Order: sequence, then C-alpha cells, then structure tokens
Amino acid sequence: MIGRPHQNEFEKFVRTSSGSLTRTAFLLCGDHAAAEDIVQVALVRTARRWRIARGNPVAYTRRVVVNLVHDRWRNLARRPAEVFVDVEVVVPADADDHRLERLASAVEQLSPEQRSAVVLRYIEGFSIEETAAALGCGTGAVKSRTHRGLAALRTLLDPTSSEHRAEPVEQTI
Repeated sequence: MIGRPHQNEFEKFVRTSSGSLTRTAFLLCGDHAAAEDIVQVALVRTARRWRIARGNPVAYTRRVVVNLVHDRWRNLARRPAEVFVDVEVVVPADADDHRLERLASAVEQLSPEQRSAVVLRYIEGFSIEETAAALGCGTGAVKSRTHRGLAALRTLLDPTSSEHRAEPVEQTI
C-alpha cells in the first residue's frame, strides 16, 4: 500500500478526484451504485500501485475505472437476462428532462466500446489522445468508435435521420 510519506498525497488525490471518477464510471455503466463500487475498487488498486500511479494518478485511476467497467460488461453479458414485472415508468414533466432521459437511454444502447469513446470524448470533454490513453487504444480506434457511436445515437434519437446529414453533433444530441 502507501507509505506514510505519501499518505497525505493520496488522500488529497482521493478528495479532489473521486467525484470526477464516479461521474465517469456512472456515465460508462449507467448504475450509480455500481459506479461507486467501481471507483472504490479502482482507488484501492491505485493505492496498491501508488509508486507507479503517483506520476499521473488521475489517468492511472481512470484507466482502472474503464477496465473495471469493461469487466462488469463482460460479466453481465455472461449472466442470463433478468425479467422484471410491474415496473413503473415515470415520465418527467419537464421536456428537457425527457430529452436527457432519451439521450441517456440511447447511450446505454451503444456497444461498450462506442459508449466509452462517446462518454469520454463528448461528455467528459477528453481530447482524442486522452481518450485513446484512457481506453488503451489508438487514436484511429477512438475516431472510429466515436463516429459509429454518434451515428448510432442519431439513429436512436431520430430514426428518420440520415447518417450523412451535415448538422453539427451538438445540435443533433
């Protein structure tokens, strides 16, 4: 774990970064409780490797978070589907809330690779290079995944839209 001299440094890192890491985990997995659990595990792993991680602890821990979310997706894919009966659907009264709910639902339908790339690029505001580093892939893969993810979002949000429409992404989403 962390030696005494670095304890304060790690605690400061946790205080300043856990909110952002939890938001990223939630956006990637769509479950608040799972996101909090994932961040806790990621912080424990970062603490164990603090000598390596302390050079850029946010990037190191974010990479651990992405890996844990991918592990979660793989584990969920292996489980049989659960069917829930008598689930109440609540439709928000505010139109903006409804649009955000539709967007969140559409993002959840993306493949794990597309979802990770879209969330990190357009919701977290990462550059292509930062996204590639966080996902452990090349910049070309990030560009491809975000392009395909945004095209899928356009189709999910407006089935009559054309993939070749010339509107900016900000107006579509």
